Amino acid sequence: MKTEPRTYKMGARAEAVEASRERIARAALARFIAEPYDAVTIASVAKDAGVSHQTVLNHFTSKEGLFTAATECFGADVMKLRGERTGHDAASAVALAIEQYEATGDGNGRLAMLDDRIPAVKAAMDFGRATHQAWLAEVFADRLPSAAAERAHVLSQLHAATDVYTWKLLRRDFGLGRRATQKVMTDTVTAILDSKGTNP
Repeated sequence: MKTEPRTYKMGARAEAVEASRERIARAALARFIAEPYDAVTIASVAKDAGVSHQTVLNHFTSKEGLFTAATECFGADVMKLRGERTGHDAASAVALAIEQYEATGDGNGRLAMLDDRIPAVKAAMDFGRATHQAWLAEVFADRLPSAAAERAHVLSQLHAATDVYTWKLLRRDFGLGRRATQKVMTDTVTAILDSKGTNP
């Protein structure tokens, strides 16, 4: 009985530490989406999270560690959203991807330019690509070829059709509106599936 208050306090402290870590990571995520990587500072994230500079370092050691934690939050958010709302058809899948890209695509594009000099960025981009392809494989599982080589080929096509860089090309470089961009990407995915005889 005498240990219960101490156990409770330790549990409460652990929860407070985890909540602080989450708040800092979320503040960092908002900064990395809105600003170039080099413009984000530990001090700015600490201010946004309402903690000290040292507290950020205690949790994440460095800016790269902070970035990694931010991308983990981002990945968890994306997987949760896709798990809850993804349909198993081209229109639904593309609509959900577009929703994500409209919110974070520009930040993603800025980060991609740094993956050859910042290991944490490269790791995040590699993980994002692998996760996206795994998602496509799940969404279109019953429409992919059974032969491994052909299946991999079709997945690569679908990935190119739905990637954030395709969104950037259409939305930013070509200046298309959101609806037009979504239609181009949906039509491309549908054509890929049709060409393999996998679209019902």
